[in-house]
Amino acid sequence: MVLCCSAVSAVEQAKRLAAVQAVSEHFSTNFKYVGIGSGSTVKYVVEAIAASLAKAFPAASTRPSDTRSTSATSAYDIQFVPTGYQSRQSILDCGLTPLLFDHLPNDVILDVAFDGADEVDDDLNCIKGGGACLFQEKLVIEKAKKFVCVADYRKAQSRLLTVWPSIPIEVAPIASHIVLMALENLGSVKPAVRAGVPAKSGPLRTDQAFYIIDAPFPTLLLRSDIQGPDDGNGKNGRWEVSRLSEAIKNITGVLEVGIFSGYDGYETEKLGLGKGGQKPVAVYFGMQDGTVTIRMSKNR
Repeated sequence: MVLCCSAVSAVEQAKRLAAVQAVSEHFSTNFKYVGIGSGSTVKYVVEAIAASLAKAFPAASTRPSDTRSTSATSAYDIQFVPTGYQSRQSILDCGLTPLLFDHLPNDVILDVAFDGADEVDDDLNCIKGGGACLFQEKLVIEKAKKFVCVADYRKAQSRLLTVWPSIPIEVAPIASHIVLMALENLGSVKPAVRAGVPAKSGPLRTDQAFYIIDAPFPTLLLRSDIQGPDDGNGKNGRWEVSRLSEAIKNITGVLEVGIFSGYDGYETEKLGLGKGGQKPVAVYFGMQDGTVTIRMSKNR
């Protein structure tokens, strides 16, 4: 579907409004480490963070910096951990300091991670990976105290795979044919390796030089949907979110699955797991009418 200019503009405005409110409620100038995802909404998050810092420190000047060392600091002494090239570039463009994930000290937990989503259900499970950064996104999100999701109204659904057509899966190229067959056995209809741009260049490759397989499935169940014989384990083609994620992850050759489910950061803190959760603690949806709708974790 091709959107007209006014529709595109409305969507972008919705993203911006959601980003501004999410940052105002979940970002602090006292933070030390902040995760920045790869979604199309995240550039507005970075802009909102930069504006917040400029307001808090009007005399400070930002200095674009690319560092692999935790000793390097920006004017605000906050380092931003990107999930890919695009998010790193957004950080630099706003004069903030990026820090590579693999150069974080082992004992550091990010204060917060901001990212988008391709679709979000009523339980705050997410599908991510439309931008092919799902592995790094999951690494960063699980390293944060909390994941705050920012999206526009099109991403708000009651169940996953309501509008978004497929689950992105990052796979080793040598195993792609094996993974495709295994996905069909799980009930996926015509899973396919994602093509690069242009298509004649061959399959798209991630930052890890892996392929992305897009796997369509019927609309996924919430845990609360499971009743009687419908146990969410794929019988009659019906899968519960986390059970399908686990089944796909167990396929040899799969690096990561674009389903973000299970615990959120509030739950992992209560359980003392020492890391963040895959699910967001809050999702901010910019709406068509200029308002922002928030879905919150029930575990606060």
